[in-house]
Amino acid sequence: MFYHISLEHEILLHPRYFGPQLIETVKQKLYTEVEGTCTGKYGFVIAVTTIDDIGSGTIQPGQGFVVYPVKYKAIVFRPFKGEVLDATVKQVNKVGMFAEIGPLSCFISHHSIPADMQFCPNGAPPCYRAINGESVIAAEDKIRLKIVGTRVDATGIFAIGTLMDDYLGLVGS
Repeated sequence: MFYHISLEHEILLHPRYFGPQLIETVKQKLYTEVEGTCTGKYGFVIAVTTIDDIGSGTIQPGQGFVVYPVKYKAIVFRPFKGEVLDATVKQVNKVGMFAEIGPLSCFISHHSIPADMQFCPNGAPPCYRAINGESVIAAEDKIRLKIVGTRVDATGIFAIGTLMDDYLGLVGS
């Protein structure tokens, strides 16, 4: 799910950036440091939409660096258990498949793939094929999945998904 929330970040600047372009430098450094990152509490920061306030800089004793507190609004992506999302399959193997939902990586175990779909290692590329042959899920296919769990660590959020529910599986043709 996408949210538009207020966040805060501290920008550390070297004295060489002091001058007429200081505020523009702080803004650019905020975009560079924040966009594309992930925090466990808020999720993936997709884009900074507005910069609300750039506070007064505080000089770091003995270093000369200055810390600027910045308040801004950003669009974040935070997945939740039970959420149904569209994804792109990136890898298929006998233990399941890996899919990407934007920046989120999701694993779908073969136990969470309907029983009427079997792994076909001899397919080019390897795929999960329905016994009746009507549907095939391979790398780069679009699927709809349900998140059954998430794991958060320092570098990102990872999800476990399932295709075992109504209206889940291959999307389109």
